[in-house]
Amino acid sequence: MTAAIKTTEIFLIAMAVIFTVPYLIWRVLRTDYFAPLVVVQILTGVLLGPGILGKLFPAYYAYLFRPEVIAPLNGIAWWAGMLFVWVTGIELDLKKAWSHRSESGTAAALALGVPLLLGSAAALGLLQFPGWLGARASPWQFVLGVGMGCAVTALPVLVLLLDKLEILRTPMGQRLLRYASLDDVAIWCVLAVILMDWSRVGRQVSFLLLFAVASWGFRRVMQALGARDRWYAALIWVLACSWAAEWAGLHFMVGAFLSGAVLDAEWFEPAEMDRFRRYVLLGFMPVFFLSTGLRTNWDLGGSAVLLAALVLLAAAIGGKLLGTAIAGRILGWAADEAAIIGWLLQTKGLVMIVFINVLLDTGLISSETFTALLLMAVASTMLTVPMVAGRLRRARDLIFKAA
Repeated sequence: MTAAIKTTEIFLIAMAVIFTVPYLIWRVLRTDYFAPLVVVQILTGVLLGPGILGKLFPAYYAYLFRPEVIAPLNGIAWWAGMLFVWVTGIELDLKKAWSHRSESGTAAALALGVPLLLGSAAALGLLQFPGWLGARASPWQFVLGVGMGCAVTALPVLVLLLDKLEILRTPMGQRLLRYASLDDVAIWCVLAVILMDWSRVGRQVSFLLLFAVASWGFRRVMQALGARDRWYAALIWVLACSWAAEWAGLHFMVGAFLSGAVLDAEWFEPAEMDRFRRYVLLGFMPVFFLSTGLRTNWDLGGSAVLLAALVLLAAAIGGKLLGTAIAGRILGWAADEAAIIGWLLQTKGLVMIVFINVLLDTGLISSETFTALLLMAVASTMLTVPMVAGRLRRARDLIFKAA
């Protein structure tokens, strides 16, 4: 009984640290301009991980984050990630993207394809050195996974930044959401390809076929239910799809995203969805960030990991800016317009972190590669508002320009 109480007490202390430290840093230092609370939470998770806290205060780290405490924290983190990507799937507005398919397809393809190519080239460079390839990865999986990590656009964080910059409801804001929605679908489709396991291909094909049939049936059920019951049914649905995807070898996060992507956002009250997303970010995601930080690794040396992060950051940002510049030439955008779109689409944030967690879980990247990608995601997100705010002030007319 004493041991159980002790574990409970330490678990609650760990939870208090997770929620208190990043909030105080964000509030006291007023970091919101360049580092929103979610970014501070991610950085705090890295600081509390084995590479920093574990090296500076190993006894304290071992006491606080012992295995019996990490186990329930991981459970909360899994559920947080599932809810987050489920909401991301629901909020994809592919109908608007389809209504502007020529313009949206061109912009989204170049904004995704160019950083994917540059990121893949960076991954090929990393393969020349030991320690970066995952234990269960083929080289092509590693290259495509890291390349896609550089190409990710985090749709939920993009929404937060557009709202912060007061352009969410403008024509430019809506265009950015269309581009990011198409890229999000591509990202998860590529992830499913990367995770394909020929030893379990029968299960994976069966899952996709059964999911298509079940989605058709579940959509009819959702249309027949009242607004109150839809939330309960949808949460059962996300759990069932996540389990089925994990059973098939496609990872439960893929199932969670697909379970949301087949639902219509209009089935849920917008205000309720906003509150639900906010509560997930407030009450669950900090644990996910801490769990992510605990997985960072600096065994190859801090300088090597930082150098890899810088190379990946250059590929990610340079690729987005180059891709949107090419799209701008094709679609007739002004130079400032292409730069603003490129900087906003290069923000990584939460989707990127979920993505690289899946790559690490499945053994496709090493923990050192994971750390470098995580640092790249944080840096790219922190750079977005400072790089865009001035351009928006100088080019207010572009915000209201239709596609």
